[in-house]
Amino acid sequence: MQFPWGHEKRYNDYSSYIRRTFGERVQKVSINAGFTCPNRDGSKGMGGCAFCNNSTFNPSYCGPELTIQEQIEKGSSFFRPKYQTQQYLAYFQAYSNTYGETSYLIEQYQQALSHPKVTGIVLGTRPDCISDDLLVHLKEWQKDYYIAIELGAESTSNETLEQINRGHSYEETVDAAKRIAAAGIPVGMHLILGLPGEDRAQLLEHAVEVSKLPINFLKLHQLQIVKGSAFAKIYEEQKDYFRLYSAEEFIELVVEFLEIMHPGVVMERFISQAPHDLLIAPRWGLKNFEFVAKVEKRLAERETYQGRLYTGC
Repeated sequence: MQFPWGHEKRYNDYSSYIRRTFGERVQKVSINAGFTCPNRDGSKGMGGCAFCNNSTFNPSYCGPELTIQEQIEKGSSFFRPKYQTQQYLAYFQAYSNTYGETSYLIEQYQQALSHPKVTGIVLGTRPDCISDDLLVHLKEWQKDYYIAIELGAESTSNETLEQINRGHSYEETVDAAKRIAAAGIPVGMHLILGLPGEDRAQLLEHAVEVSKLPINFLKLHQLQIVKGSAFAKIYEEQKDYFRLYSAEEFIELVVEFLEIMHPGVVMERFISQAPHDLLIAPRWGLKNFEFVAKVEKRLAERETYQGRLYTGC
């Protein structure tokens, strides 16, 4: 059976999206450009989001003490022996990578784009850090490069966003997604499934809500308790504050989520993996590709697929 996305996988996967877009394999390389966040520097708050220790997002080669070009060199060196002609996307990942003066931001991005093996950039950021001025510049660059923006939405519930000290509303997420899409720039989104206070029905409602937005791809993350976060302190004293899913439970949740998700949205990932030395719970002992294989197996067992129960918006 061939599905709407043109192949036999039971969900609209990111690897196929990359091949459709570039005609070949292209690899992301993470960049830490030394940015901060309005929820850390005092403009909106201090201490960051309750779930966050930003060290969990950065590969070991990725640090602001290295230049952007040096980080690209180190990151690409892992793949170069096997894929010598491969192109790369510079993934500005740590903190909020569209937060700052436009001229300074452009200067940082240009450092990455000047690398001969970099064919584009992906900017991870918050929904409340997207200026129209920056979008004008990025739209112009799209004539020569691939440009994409990933928004950390985390939840579609304003109550949850306030509880986790996120510092922005879901309405700001909606506005940012629409403005980015209007500029012709691909939009990605991140959601954390399992945040405190959200039951299964609310988690599935996230799929309904984000399916209404003009997003191109989506990353799902299970809630992880990591050292150095506000949640870690709460977990130490009050474990039952959290509903942490087992791997098997989360597989079922992902399958149900996929069934009601817009079939046109590319699913970039289903879980995240905090470094072993920072992760407190849950410890599944599964690598990303192993989890994906289990999701694919369960989709086949249930004879279901992404969008099977999607009802339109």
